[in-house]
Amino acid sequence: MSEIRPRRSVLAMPGSNARALEKARSLPADVILIDLEDGTAPEVKAAARAQVAAAVTARGFGAREVVVRINAPETEDGEADLVALAAAAPDAILVPKVRTSDTLIAVGSRLRRLGAPLATRVWAMIETPMAVVNAAEIAGAARDVDGRLAALVIGPNDLLKASRIRPPGRAALMPWLMTVLAAARAYEIEAIDGVFTDLADAAGFEAECVQGRDLGFDGKMLIHPSQIGPANAAFGPDAAEIAQARSLMDVFDAPENRARGVIAVDGKMVERLHVEAARRTLAMAEAIARLGA
Repeated sequence: MSEIRPRRSVLAMPGSNARALEKARSLPADVILIDLEDGTAPEVKAAARAQVAAAVTARGFGAREVVVRINAPETEDGEADLVALAAAAPDAILVPKVRTSDTLIAVGSRLRRLGAPLATRVWAMIETPMAVVNAAEIAGAARDVDGRLAALVIGPNDLLKASRIRPPGRAALMPWLMTVLAAARAYEIEAIDGVFTDLADAAGFEAECVQGRDLGFDGKMLIHPSQIGPANAAFGPDAAEIAQARSLMDVFDAPENRARGVIAVDGKMVERLHVEAARRTLAMAEAIARLGA
């Protein structure tokens, strides 16, 4: 089994906000997403870039994964972002408005030439209709030597605007979400659900987290610390799931069952493929425990 990293909560914050960056070091989010693109005004991008590079270099985020969203890589700001971040070495670089795998391979190649460690991965924002159409081709960058691709992230607001779907539009986007999710699973990378912007609607946010989890997403992009707890609860295994997974593993690990492919458990026929799911549930629970969240 590949390494399990919890990505239940991906909290976005502007790179220009020094106070937010400092606070992020103690928040229980699995991933801190620092934004140098839309969340940073043009006139402060250079200063924000330097501040973010310094913060990432200094570490101090504990076991949290640190991801930085850059400006479009073909722009002057995007190139400057890559130069600064190659040396700072965040866990990943999030590329906005990806339409084809060529962009990701170009970013990976540039990072290699800049000497960025291989541990610095690339994430891709899926926020245009063309990206949805090309989802499988984009996800295929994970297999390219320079791809570095580790996750696809949904950008629902941009998708709604570009497709002229009227908000809230979640139901209309469902086939697109599943297309992206299928592409991610086909190439064994992560899929992160998009933001929920109505901070006053806590119940609506929790419901969308549960829906995203049930669809198969690994976590959700957040816009406020108040959303961390509900996202962590929804996308992480609960006590009942963990107990069930342990029970299933115990049954299949029993000497009399090790050679069997199908076993009756509590009146239900269970196959070995369910054992793999149980094993992943337990590995995720252990990884979350290491985060202390």
